[in-house]
Amino acid sequence: MPPSLLAQALSARISLLPLSSHAKNLRMSVTRRSSRSLSSEAESPSSEFDPNLDFQHLEPEKGCDVSDGEKRFYGRKKRAKRIIEVDGETAKEESADKKVSGPIDIEDFAYHKINLSATSTNLPANWEAVFDGIRKMRLAEDAPVDTMGCEKAGISLPPKERRFAVLVSSLLSSQTKDAVTNGAIKRLSDKGLLDADAIVKSDEATIAGVIYPVGFYSRKAHYLKKVAEICLEKYQGDIPNSLNELLALPGVGPKMAHLVMNVGWNNVQGICVDTHVHRICNRLGWVSRPGTRQKTSTPEETRVSLETWLPKDLWDPINPLLVGFGQTVCTPLRPQCGSCGINQLCPSAFKESASPNSKAKRSQK
Repeated sequence: MPPSLLAQALSARISLLPLSSHAKNLRMSVTRRSSRSLSSEAESPSSEFDPNLDFQHLEPEKGCDVSDGEKRFYGRKKRAKRIIEVDGETAKEESADKKVSGPIDIEDFAYHKINLSATSTNLPANWEAVFDGIRKMRLAEDAPVDTMGCEKAGISLPPKERRFAVLVSSLLSSQTKDAVTNGAIKRLSDKGLLDADAIVKSDEATIAGVIYPVGFYSRKAHYLKKVAEICLEKYQGDIPNSLNELLALPGVGPKMAHLVMNVGWNNVQGICVDTHVHRICNRLGWVSRPGTRQKTSTPEETRVSLETWLPKDLWDPINPLLVGFGQTVCTPLRPQCGSCGINQLCPSAFKESASPNSKAKRSQK
C-alpha cells in the first residue's frame, strides 16, 4: 500500500513500516462554526485573544454547531516529489549540508539516527514505541494540518515572501481552526494582501473583512498592520530572523515564534507547542511540572518539560506529527482510544471517552 502524502511538515529520514490494522479505521469528526455577523464580533471580556495560546483544535466554542454524525474523510494520495519553482525556473537540489527550507514529509522522519546520549537519562517509558505507533497511524491517513497548516502558507512563493506568509498564517491561526486560517490566507493572497507593503497600504477594516471569520479577526487585523509596518521599517519587508525579535512583534507568542523560526528560517531553537502537543504529551505522561509528577498547565510549561528529554532532532517534526494525531485520533473530546494503535501503552487510554456534557447528563439520570 503506497504511503500517504502528509503534512510535509516533518524532517529527517525513516523507512516506511507496515501499517497497523487499527490505523486503517481512523476517522475524524469535524465541527462547524456557526455563522457570525461581520459587523459584530463576539469578543467578551472573559474570552480575550492570547498570542501565547493556540486554541485552533480545542473543543468547539460556545455557539458552535456540532454534528456528531458529520464526518470528513481525507483520502490517501500518492507521494510526489517536491519541486520548488522561483520565477519559472526549477531550483536544483542543494547539497546535503544545506537543508532547503520548505514543507517536510512524515516519512522523512526518523529517530534511529539520534544521539540519545545528549538527552536526559530520565526518559518516559516506551516513548520510542509510542512515537513509532503514532507515526504509523499518521501515515494511514491525512489530517487537516497536512494540507492546511501554517507550514503550507505561501509554499510556492520565493523565500522572503513565503516567510512573511508563514508569519501571517501563524498569527491568524491562534484560536482558529486550520481550514479557516487556510481560507483567510488564500483570500489575502487573491487580493494581493499577503505582503508587508500591501498590508500597510490597506486599512484595518478591509483586512478584517478579508480574514473573517478567523477568531478575533478585528484584533488580528490591527496586529497585522503593526507587524507589517515593523517588517517594512526594520527588515525591508522580510521578517525577523531571531526568536526574541519575533516574540517582540504584536500578537506573536512562543508557539508562533518557534513555528516561524522552524519553517521560515530553518532554525530550530525550540519545540512548537500548541494545544494538541500540550494535551497529548500530558495524556502520554511525557511531561510534568518541575520537581513534580503533576501535569503541565500551559503549552509553555509543556515545551520546557519536553525539551529536557526529547532528542533535538525531533523538536521540529514533533509538532505536525502530534497535531495531526490530535486532529484524527487523540481528539480533545471523545478520543478514539478504541482504534488507537498505542492504547496499550497510553496511561490515559479509555479514561476520557465521553465528553463532559455526556457525563453530566448521565449523573442527572
